[in-house]
Amino acid sequence: MKKINCIILDDEPFAVKLMADYASKVPRLNVLYADSDVFKAIEILNTQVVDLVFIDIQMPQLTGIELMQMFNQKHNFIITSAYPDYALDVFQFHVIDYLLKPIVFNRFYQSVEKFIRWQETFQNQQTEDFLFVKADRKHHKIATENILYIEGLKDYIRIHTKGEKVMVLENMKDILEKLPINQFVRIHRSYIIPKNKIKIIEGNQIQLISGEQLPIGETYRKLVSDWLS
Repeated sequence: MKKINCIILDDEPFAVKLMADYASKVPRLNVLYADSDVFKAIEILNTQVVDLVFIDIQMPQLTGIELMQMFNQKHNFIITSAYPDYALDVFQFHVIDYLLKPIVFNRFYQSVEKFIRWQETFQNQQTEDFLFVKADRKHHKIATENILYIEGLKDYIRIHTKGEKVMVLENMKDILEKLPINQFVRIHRSYIIPKNKIKIIEGNQIQLISGEQLPIGETYRKLVSDWLS
């Protein structure tokens, strides 16, 4: 079984030691580096194969968000932070999970298992930055970055983009499977949204950066809650 090469990056020595100890208990994990030197971590990211990075957000040399910006979704991250406030800010990156300190082993293990499931199911599939849908007897090529949200309407869906609305004979489950993994999420039986288009989550409502207010369905509240915890 292939090992998962990982880095643990945190400016708190206790946190590094704890995470490294947790990682040693998971046979699939191979820790390449566990310490607080961001620039050493960058060197490893640039020269070795790294599957997963456990990273704190608040660090003195370079913040976790700045480091993720540098690598622009080229690596997979699990956030380890004492603050839930950054949950929305990290959706634009390849964030597998958000661990809120203090982190217990069970939560750490669940996070690793989540990454393994994602890796086995999706990472080996080629992810396109567009999708083709059939509407009005034509095939439309839609750039996924232009999708504002997708609305379910009985047997149809309506794809809202920056320039148009496309009505497609499709169901929500099937269209979600065609979208890039870890970039889109279903928040309601009638709505799928891109994570990087979220502006505010308040109560049971999500406001998108384009201004739309969409409800969070009761079935999907735990998923949204998990983003923030």
